[in-house]
Amino acid sequence: METLRNKPVAKRLRNRYRLVVMNDDTFEEVITFKLTRLSVYILMSTIFVVLVGLTIALISFTNLRFLIPGYGKQSSLQELRQLKMRTDSLEKAMGQQQQYLQNLQNVLQGTTPTTVPLDTSLLKNLPPTEEITD
Repeated sequence: METLRNKPVAKRLRNRYRLVVMNDDTFEEVITFKLTRLSVYILMSTIFVVLVGLTIALISFTNLRFLIPGYGKQSSLQELRQLKMRTDSLEKAMGQQQQYLQNLQNVLQGTTPTTVPLDTSLLKNLPPTEEITD
């Protein structure tokens, strides 16, 4: 008689086993299953695939998808970019306004710096003037 280890894999997968559920007090058989290793593998694989499919469907067709980082609607990402640009421009405008108010306060108090560089950038862009001779 062949031992279980010497049998080919295909034959071992098709060996029949019996699973019996019994009442512990009366030893009465409640239910009996006739199984093979192959049927158990197929059952477990099917359950795994169904659970993965249900999880993917649950996430993609409900609002749970918004809890995943980086997953969302394209319009909401576009709105986020616009809000970020608007916030940056408001921060820049607020900084310029604070600088203007500080300079105005310094002028009113008479605490202007003694060496103020003159702005000559506009003079460099002017065309050269011609002198009129009589």
